[in-house]
Amino acid sequence: MNKDTIIGFVLIFIILVGSSLLMQPSKEEKAAQQRKQDSIMELRQHYYDSISQAEAIKKAQEEANPNKIIEENLAVQQIETEDLSLLKDKLGLFAGSGIENKEYYILENDVIKIKLSSKGGRIFSVQLKNYQTYDSLPLILFEADSSAFGFSFFANNRIINTSDLYFKPHWKSSIFEGKDSIVVSGNDSVQFAMRLYADGGEGSYNSNKYIEFLYTLRGNKYMMPYTINFVGMNEIITSNPGFINLAWSANLRRQEKSLDNERNESTIYYKYYKDEVDYLSERSDKQESLKSKLKWISFKTRFFCSTLIANKFFNNADVETYTGLDRDHYCKSMYSEISVPISTSPTQSIPMRWYFGPNKYNILNSYDLDLEQQIPLGWGFFLLAWVNVYAVIPVFDFLGSFGWNYGIIILILTILIKIVLFPIAYKTYKSSAKMRVLKPEIEEITKKFPKKEDAMKKQQATMALYKKAGVNPMAGCVPMLLQMPILFAMFRFFPSSIELRQKAFLWAHDLSSYDSIWTFPNGFKIPFYGDHVSLFTLLMTVSTIFYTKINNEMMGSSTQQMPGMKTMMYFMPIMFLGIFNNYASALSYYYLLANVFTFLQMFIFRKAINENKLLLQIQKNKKKTVKKSGFQKRMEDMAKKRGYNPKKK
Repeated sequence: MNKDTIIGFVLIFIILVGSSLLMQPSKEEKAAQQRKQDSIMELRQHYYDSISQAEAIKKAQEEANPNKIIEENLAVQQIETEDLSLLKDKLGLFAGSGIENKEYYILENDVIKIKLSSKGGRIFSVQLKNYQTYDSLPLILFEADSSAFGFSFFANNRIINTSDLYFKPHWKSSIFEGKDSIVVSGNDSVQFAMRLYADGGEGSYNSNKYIEFLYTLRGNKYMMPYTINFVGMNEIITSNPGFINLAWSANLRRQEKSLDNERNESTIYYKYYKDEVDYLSERSDKQESLKSKLKWISFKTRFFCSTLIANKFFNNADVETYTGLDRDHYCKSMYSEISVPISTSPTQSIPMRWYFGPNKYNILNSYDLDLEQQIPLGWGFFLLAWVNVYAVIPVFDFLGSFGWNYGIIILILTILIKIVLFPIAYKTYKSSAKMRVLKPEIEEITKKFPKKEDAMKKQQATMALYKKAGVNPMAGCVPMLLQMPILFAMFRFFPSSIELRQKAFLWAHDLSSYDSIWTFPNGFKIPFYGDHVSLFTLLMTVSTIFYTKINNEMMGSSTQQMPGMKTMMYFMPIMFLGIFNNYASALSYYYLLANVFTFLQMFIFRKAINENKLLLQIQKNKKKTVKKSGFQKRMEDMAKKRGYNPKKK
């Protein structure tokens, strides 16, 4: 790498910094984008709340004029009659369910608390009881004011949407009959249903014709069976297309300290039926039309997800993610329109499941649905996934079972990894030691062939020296390559580990987020660095520079041959300073420990390997008759073709 190449890298870095500043949207553009997202959500909510708003206005008017209630009774009755007539025209046989009677019901177990609303029979909100937000508030995945859920279908030449209608509760167990709050624990379970009845005439409803949303909550599970039962609906619902549409959307609430990191790991995941898991890009607003059958669709944030799973399959779906730039209390908005298959049977059930819970590998993996692939453990490259799944996670969970501080657990994990890699590190150091003792002879070869046109001759002579000395120049590279999967596996594991979430160590309050010893005032930010100083990242960078210096001294001969590379090796830690400053502090802490233990290993190796004895052994190797390798023969053949014929000795 020459001087021009280094200058090129520096210019590229400057261009990236400058373009990021220039390409940032202006305040006006941000406001325009925000208005667009606000209008979308407003339109979605406006229709659902129109009847409720009208009733609220009427109630307020009555309270403001209590003396006129009796006098206007006939007028009110006439208005109600007209409203009912409009509802019948709009909702047909479901007009009776269009009259507001909003009530709420609680289903709660050891780990989740679910609030159901009679409007739409839907899940109003979900709280994960064992977790809190970054600012110590109850962790709510979503609430009704920022989400929508409803099935739409044709009935009597009308489009009916369940989100417009009011369901009636139905208790499956006499123990909880009439209660609006149900709590189960341990191995117990409970079933609770919300039913949408067809009208029976004269203000009544037909108990033999209804749509039922059946919720089954187990005492200690995040997974909740959810079944849609159609009873006597075959004559009401037009099922010629063979499906009904499900619209599900949510503005997912912010849960983590770093909103940028949370957004960068939040998106919609989905699994194709009997096929692989895929997802929308996290880095930009995205939409896709999925034409194949699907097993599940998940609204996933960094550490939590809301997942709808079909026991059989969904026909297809349209999915979309988008970000409201100025909504600091929301992480990302997600929308899906799902085609759910139905038949023409008088009575039929569509079994599904909801998962509301943490992105914890052991929990997600236990369902055997590939849900764990929402956790970025390096699934794109099998070695990274294998290292995390079969080595790191089991050891990490085992150490975590002792109840130790996670800073200590990371320390022990680092020691164990270094012990496993010790033979590889020893072989790498020994190889570099051999290269060092051969340095004077390599320099002699360099002096012998100073011209560029003699590069092939120099390489040929160098390879001959290595062969005679019994030194493999690749011996130091191969062990390093073997360590790379572990290095990158750690890069994936620590930011994704929910076990580290909100766990403190030393000055870091949350090992899953960045640590900060200083925050720049007045919202000042340094491009590619941030608005704060992470001490773990700073220490990691200093230790990496120190390691680079020692390594360059050990590998002096090779770095002299490539002087530009030496400069680049110092430039990389500076780049990491900006990259890791906003990453999980556990990751920087691990790399800091890895560097410290590497220094310790070098000290041990220096004591264990006597370079003078090593040189004597190499000199003995030179005296032995060495058979030419296939590689050496090929190199000599290439040299002969270029006009160089080495003298035989």
